[in-house]
Amino acid sequence: MSTQIQGTIVDVVHRRMYGGRVVVDGTHIAAVEADNSVTVGPYILPGFVDAHVHIESSLLIPSEFVRLAVLHGTVATVSDPHEIANVCGMAGIEFMINNAAGLPFTIAFGAPSCVPATIFETAGAEITADDIRTLLARPDIRYLSEMMNWPGVLNADPGVMEKIGIAQKYGKPVDGHAPGLTGERARAYAGCGIATDHECFTLQEALDKVDCGMKILIREGSAARNFDALHPLIGQHPNNVMFCCDDAHPDLLINGHINNHVRRALALRYDLFDVLRAASYNPVQHYQLPVGLLQENDSADFIVVDDLASMKVLQTWIRGTCVADNGTCLIPSTTATPINNFTATPITAADIQVDATGTVRVIVAHDGLLTTTEEHLSPSDPDVLKLCVVNRYTKAPVAIAWVRGFGLQHGAMASSVAHDSHNIVAVGCTDTAIVQAVNAVIREKGGLSVYDDHSASVLPLPVAGLMSTADAGSVAVQYVALDAAAKKLGSELRAPFMTLSFMALLVIPKLKLSDKGLFDGENFSFVSVSIS
Repeated sequence: MSTQIQGTIVDVVHRRMYGGRVVVDGTHIAAVEADNSVTVGPYILPGFVDAHVHIESSLLIPSEFVRLAVLHGTVATVSDPHEIANVCGMAGIEFMINNAAGLPFTIAFGAPSCVPATIFETAGAEITADDIRTLLARPDIRYLSEMMNWPGVLNADPGVMEKIGIAQKYGKPVDGHAPGLTGERARAYAGCGIATDHECFTLQEALDKVDCGMKILIREGSAARNFDALHPLIGQHPNNVMFCCDDAHPDLLINGHINNHVRRALALRYDLFDVLRAASYNPVQHYQLPVGLLQENDSADFIVVDDLASMKVLQTWIRGTCVADNGTCLIPSTTATPINNFTATPITAADIQVDATGTVRVIVAHDGLLTTTEEHLSPSDPDVLKLCVVNRYTKAPVAIAWVRGFGLQHGAMASSVAHDSHNIVAVGCTDTAIVQAVNAVIREKGGLSVYDDHSASVLPLPVAGLMSTADAGSVAVQYVALDAAAKKLGSELRAPFMTLSFMALLVIPKLKLSDKGLFDGENFSFVSVSIS
């Protein structure tokens, strides 16, 4: 039996809009019929695609992430499972694929190219070139995930080039990750077959990479927010733009997803079809996704919205089934058996005691950015806090440095979500508070914690120390409470836990802290904490 949805058809393929109806028969669109008598009603348009996301960063397993995404009109994601791959290797990737199997949603997984992300940290696993070959031979693995080792690309590292070559052999695109790379270095990077970048922080950098033939993903997530800097690309290079969130915590996903990019772009009066193509057509074409674009015989993947300003999603249809209706998800919640790799044991105050005199290199965290800067200060200066990374995989000394920008006035925060190797990262005002926050995470074998000088609040993350097995709504409620607790300690960051998780990400400059020490991401080398 067929179903008809009547309203204003927004055809992004042919860039036209007209009254009519969509006829759904089974999983596909049987017809898209024009009808001049249809002058009122909702708007029907292709569903949205998040062109680059690490589902693990939502703290949700894929089946629960999807239940939030469809509420906002998302019908597909291009998803890099390198977070869980860094912890559990190939078994982690299989966990994600298996959990997503059978969902009324398209998750296009990639083969993680850089696990571990660098040789300067301890990860839980390695994804080899042979593993990449095994993954890319599968039809459900659609691309080589972000090539973070840009020095390896520029220096023609044999292992790096082998992975890129495997993707090219299978005719699958290669995603990029090259923050700050411009000029001849960007041209050389793109010239190796790397097609996209989601790490542009300035418009000029993005324009430079477009000139090199790359497509730019405009990112707006919980920590990195680049829409304001990059939105002119929508008007200047509409065919080379896609939208993504990269990393988004559940509180962000509760309130919106790619529909927020669309709403903001339309409010800035960019062309409707340029905006909607960035949200649907461009990623579907680039990654060859099995996602419909509201054409006859397409998979019946589309959304119904009340108007083109608010982009309030009334319904989301995927493969001919209504999966979200007026703010209610119609996909049932499911459970999963956790997979993990966590052997850390409790620490003591003696483990994190260091000399706190003289002048030290200080990591400066910036709200809304993944990049940091470097200052030379005294550890006793205002807002300078101790930052620790505890190896979760093997017994090792705790790495210690100093950070500014978190604004904590008391207490501590800790997290086993610490890109990309996901050791335990913690920041706090006293050694006692840091120990309490870290040990709260260790007791749960993964999670987020806040210690307020009296007690610890914890969000357990039993799946690889990255994700909860609880339903999306309850995880969002727990996360919002924990985020509020962190801000009650004094932090004015919009997403203190997301910012904390990137203090260990060595592949984004400037200063970061791995479990092996303080690292300069511009020169790709360790540096001393103490200066004098």
